[in-house]
Amino acid sequence: MGLVECVPNFSEGNNIEIISKIVEAITSVNGIKLLDQENDANHNRSVISFVGSEEIVVEAAFRGIKAASQLINLDNHKGEHPRFGAADVIPFIPVSGVDIKKCVELAHELGKRVAEELDIPVFMYGEAANLEWRKNLENIRNKNFQYEQIKSEIGSDHWKPEYGPQKVGTAGASIIGARDFLIAYNVNLRTQDLESGKKIAKALRAKDGGLTFVKALAFYLEDRKMVQISMNLTNYKKTPIYRAFEMVRLEAQRFGLEIAESEIVGLTPMDSLIESAKFYLRLNGFKTNQIFEKKVWER
Repeated sequence: MGLVECVPNFSEGNNIEIISKIVEAITSVNGIKLLDQENDANHNRSVISFVGSEEIVVEAAFRGIKAASQLINLDNHKGEHPRFGAADVIPFIPVSGVDIKKCVELAHELGKRVAEELDIPVFMYGEAANLEWRKNLENIRNKNFQYEQIKSEIGSDHWKPEYGPQKVGTAGASIIGARDFLIAYNVNLRTQDLESGKKIAKALRAKDGGLTFVKALAFYLEDRKMVQISMNLTNYKKTPIYRAFEMVRLEAQRFGLEIAESEIVGLTPMDSLIESAKFYLRLNGFKTNQIFEKKVWER
């Protein structure tokens, strides 16, 4: 029996009651294990991580999307993070006993069901994309093209969804796909200068000539009075956490800025943290204790 992780992103990070109801809907499926829940008030977004067998993971994701569509009205939503829908991005990730092809199948199964039963338009991304340009999430939804823009553009041929109607209701549209492990990593700077933050993020981004496996945006955190460099590390083995951190530090020095702190959103593979520890502690010949690592993952 294959094990699959699903990490849906929901467009609500403030109302704990709404978030709790979405989590309850997901975990109401017998056999689903909740791994992590991250609520971000500045982004007005929650990231839920759960795992289950390939037979039940689609049902759990569907229940979460259904609950979100009933509880979240995007016409009233504001936040720093780009968003397309109440249930914004829903990726499937192979953990054990399954491969990425199976996750692609699950993504399309969920996409069809969301479209048919909830009347929500669905765009497919990552390995599940039907169109080459939709493989990269930022080509679909970004700071300049999100809920407000898709409402007016979805009727065009270019923005026709893979599944569902060519119209957008208050639940917006969902972006469903399949991918490998991804690390969501943020670095906060001791500054309120967002323009400098945007330049740092641009220097990091792969599409702008930065690190190959990094996607980055800059946000202003109102409650912290800081600028955040928010990153997705799409291949942590080729672009490790410590390299992204050091790149932010290097670029920040150009503007006389200092790093206040960094954070990981959701879960991260243990070996990514071990590699960072080896880098900063200058460890030589250190080997991961595989038995210990396995026990930690199984908790």
